[in-house]
Amino acid sequence: MSETPGSIRRVAVYCGSAEGSDPAFLAEARALGAAIAAAGLEVVYGGASVGLMGAVADAALAGGAEVIGVLPEVLAGSEIAHTGLTRLEMVPTMHARKARMAKLADAFLMLPGGYGTLDELMEIVTWAQLKIHAKPCVLINTAGYWNGLLDFLDTAVAAGFLKAHNRALLRVADNAAEALAMLGAG
Repeated sequence: MSETPGSIRRVAVYCGSAEGSDPAFLAEARALGAAIAAAGLEVVYGGASVGLMGAVADAALAGGAEVIGVLPEVLAGSEIAHTGLTRLEMVPTMHARKARMAKLADAFLMLPGGYGTLDELMEIVTWAQLKIHAKPCVLINTAGYWNGLLDFLDTAVAAGFLKAHNRALLRVADNAAEALAMLGAG
């Protein structure tokens, strides 16, 4: 697949398996799923039916989008697997999940989440820095959720641990519509 904005057809969405404490998080997850569907794109995500993950998937499915879930076997018995997806792929490990999602996606969008979301975000941006891929990475900063991380990244640049051009690999949008516009799909 080509990696130019006009050729984006499937986006990976990284986000929490919880809804979070601010209703804006759930609302933005639903808005993102609906916007992806309205743009004629597909979703690949972690395969859960709960939290922001489930909200993105349900909204995308309701809008007619194809949604692929990638769930590690370690989570298969926890009853969080989304059973209404276009396709649910089971993989042996979390590492395999991240690699499979990266292979399937033409771009990466990140909503609020915890350790898992932060891990996925950092790995995919690190892969961009290492030129393992050249796919867009867009952080959706719902209600300022990621402000602390963004401040830290600016500190890393100032301290000489992160080059400014690599800091720019992580683009920032205020909402789903802006994120999709950054991909040329809005």
